[in-house]
Amino acid sequence: VREFRGFAEQQLFGASLEQVVALATEDALAALADAAPGQGDLRQFLAVSADLGLDTLGRGPGLTLSVGAYRQGGGAFALAPGLFDEAGAACSAPDLSGLREDAQHAWLADDVTGGRHPAQGLTQPVADKPGAYTWNKAPRLDGRVLETGALARQLADGQPLLRAAVARAGATVHTRVLARLLEIARVLPLMEAWLAGLRPREPFAVPHGLPDEGQGTGTTEAARGTLGHWLSVRQGRLERYQIVAPTSWNFSPRDHLGRPGALEAALVGAPVLPGEDTPVAVQHIVRSFDPCMVCTVH
Repeated sequence: VREFRGFAEQQLFGASLEQVVALATEDALAALADAAPGQGDLRQFLAVSADLGLDTLGRGPGLTLSVGAYRQGGGAFALAPGLFDEAGAACSAPDLSGLREDAQHAWLADDVTGGRHPAQGLTQPVADKPGAYTWNKAPRLDGRVLETGALARQLADGQPLLRAAVARAGATVHTRVLARLLEIARVLPLMEAWLAGLRPREPFAVPHGLPDEGQGTGTTEAARGTLGHWLSVRQGRLERYQIVAPTSWNFSPRDHLGRPGALEAALVGAPVLPGEDTPVAVQHIVRSFDPCMVCTVH
């Protein structure tokens, strides 16, 4: 971890982690970049972003979700949970009871209009279904489209630089990549503290038997964003197991009302330059969501 800190400070940021973590405004970020132009990948990214206008590409749906990252003692999180709405910069506690997975345009059975909650989820392939174009269902929270990921975590936790950047430009290629960079600077010192707190001979797990009957839900923040597992056990065996992965949220298809998912909407209006067979702008937008298509397929 010390070696990684050295790499991050010299190659990635061209500054100490503490300097990067302390950045609170876009002016402060610009001042850091101007202090040593071209030094470190962060400064090079900022130059490329300004040149290509990445803060205008891939606008998100305006709603981001984090269920909280790195649970601490007493139920607190190192990065707080939150449902952040760009309209009014409002942040509220996430409630997944209103989650539904719409399968209208997936190659999967959709017996309930608007979809089921994952706790009652159905994964039944219908490979020749008319109007379908993906194996991904369309998660909607209280009927709304959202995105998740590093940017969502930082917005929920109130990171001031990213709150300011999103207030100006929204969730874009620029702010998504910047959020990943700032998250590295924030998490590395946390890792150092966790390592320092390890007691090698103390128990590290709590044994727990599987019940004969029961239901369970687990949510966490994976690297790409919010991950949820829902399962039920009957007669000591798994009866149902449903997963909503981060890319399921971000790369969801249209729902029964025709509303596209975050990535599909973000691609609308992406510039295609003359002679481009694989448009660079499209690649920037897709990669800014950090896709894992294997995780997405139900």
